[in-house]
Amino acid sequence: MSLARTFAEFVVGLGMGTIPDQVIEKTRACVLNGYGIALGSHTTPFFSVAARAVLAVDGERESGPTLLGDGRKSTVAGAALANSALFHGRAQEDTCGVAHFGAILLPLLTAMIENDEGRIEDLLPALIAGYEVGGALESAYSPQTTAAGLRASPLYGTIAAAAAAAKMWGLTVEQTAAAISNAASFTGGILQSFGDGTDEWRYQVGMAGRNGLTAAALAAQGSISAANAFEGGSGFVRAYVRTDCDVQAIAGKLGKEWSVLKVTFKPYPVCALNQTPVRAALMLREQLGDQAGAVKSLRIYLNPTVVGYAGMNSQGPFASVSGTLMSIQFCIATTLLHGTPTIAHMTAFNDAGVNDLIPRVQPISDSALGLLACRIEAEIDGVSEPLTVNLQTDHTEYSYDQAGVSALIRRIGEETGVAPAAYDRLEKFVNALPKAELADVFAAFKEIQRAR
Repeated sequence: MSLARTFAEFVVGLGMGTIPDQVIEKTRACVLNGYGIALGSHTTPFFSVAARAVLAVDGERESGPTLLGDGRKSTVAGAALANSALFHGRAQEDTCGVAHFGAILLPLLTAMIENDEGRIEDLLPALIAGYEVGGALESAYSPQTTAAGLRASPLYGTIAAAAAAAKMWGLTVEQTAAAISNAASFTGGILQSFGDGTDEWRYQVGMAGRNGLTAAALAAQGSISAANAFEGGSGFVRAYVRTDCDVQAIAGKLGKEWSVLKVTFKPYPVCALNQTPVRAALMLREQLGDQAGAVKSLRIYLNPTVVGYAGMNSQGPFASVSGTLMSIQFCIATTLLHGTPTIAHMTAFNDAGVNDLIPRVQPISDSALGLLACRIEAEIDGVSEPLTVNLQTDHTEYSYDQAGVSALIRRIGEETGVAPAAYDRLEKFVNALPKAELADVFAAFKEIQRAR
């Protein structure tokens, strides 16, 4: 059986009665994180750029899905693009491996439900369909595709979005397989914007949702699509990974190794790969007291994938938060000097103290360290022995439950001026799933619309 067909049978078979309780509960946490981070991103500029583009291309509609940042309405595809930029605004969206599926899937499915193209009762199964299909591919192939300069979120997220849209529409197995195959032809996305410190990556997630929606729409209308889109000689895996597709290995994990359970959340507004370095820097700052400026040199040992990822090993100069949140050196320096990073810290491009400390921070590859682990050795003026911090962290450190996500998004709300009542409405919505009222979500976002 082809991989597209295997995925399709899995997606069609998903239902609230067939999904383990722990997967449902983790998905609820993902929903809360997605909407909550979007609320806290209202001070970032990316939604406004995307919304203007959407209105120029798709137009404003009297009725249609809501652009959550300002309350205007457009198409499903337009809302998916604009709202994904809001969900991605602080770079604190959830992470599955190295892909950000929540910022792709939740805006898309929200728009579909609002536009009467799906039922709220199917939100969780459709989300899980996307996480599992996208996550299966990301888990199998992201080390190779990331090393080749391809970004996991749009590459695998377009396929995840097609699976989620197909599930929301209730497509047949044949139609769902066609949707997923179509998405394999429409996908892509490069990493160079991280290297240049530019903003294309903010909009890649929305384009993934938009393209996945189109893939499913074509399938629903009878597109004839490649059965061997993944394993064929010119298929997805051969084209992007330069290897053969092991259909059985991927298929054997579906419904057994749930990708949703691997999803992590970000306590800080920096790249997922910088979360542990920031934690280590906070621990070092505690040891240093008010002597952070006395660091002569700091060596930070990280997994080679981290050091080699686009934009990570960068000393600047910086002109955008897209550059600073990726830079290991900037994240370490601003944390040592100022404590827990905020968006304001990440946009202080001309901070003299940070810029003076950056050249003294040296990232070093260490293949013995896991993807989310790090070790710091800091030479301090007047101290004979280096100060060390060793964090052998894995994804479980950031795999919060709903209570942990609630604390995180409410802390961000305090930073960005979002009323606690907005989070109360989101939690009411999440706790009521699968039979929730989308009006609670819109009521939460009206809090930030009033502020614009």
